[in-house]
Amino acid sequence: MELRRLKENDIQGMLEWMHDPNVFQFFRFSCENYTEENVAQFIKQAQIDFDNDIHRHYAIVDENDQYLGTISLKDIDKKSLNAEYAISLRSNVHGKGIATWATKEILKIAFLQLGLLRVYLNVLSNNTSAIHLYEKCGFVYEGEFRQHINIRGQVCSLKWYSILRQEYLQKGEVETNENNA
Repeated sequence: MELRRLKENDIQGMLEWMHDPNVFQFFRFSCENYTEENVAQFIKQAQIDFDNDIHRHYAIVDENDQYLGTISLKDIDKKSLNAEYAISLRSNVHGKGIATWATKEILKIAFLQLGLLRVYLNVLSNNTSAIHLYEKCGFVYEGEFRQHINIRGQVCSLKWYSILRQEYLQKGEVETNENNA
């Protein structure tokens, strides 16, 4: 597997998870009505944002360059040295360790390539499988915004997590060599 920039060939795979109620039920934004045109525009903008270190959206792909999902560092703040983490996978690859692998890879990029100090995320409090992933990858629970957001007519709470560079380095999963630094 590898992480690479998003490209036009990823549109159908992206639409698959965007239109999958088992996936989008946990999203704060509504994507079930996205079209090929919407996704193509997102990918085009993602290239510009990537080059300017505003957001870094990566395709998670297998050895045949088959799109499996998207993982992102969003709102990269070069002054405060932090960014927001996000991930979405196609349903057919859930439970196969891909999210764990991709999360470790994006944290390596965040801390060793971009030099960030903190990566954070928020998650709906009822998304227990995502919470398990985040905690497994070293994210630390910071607190909950209770009854904070209305999603499709339901008021939901958000849990906040983060991981600091020193916590990431202490986990000992980092290959520290000149190529990663």
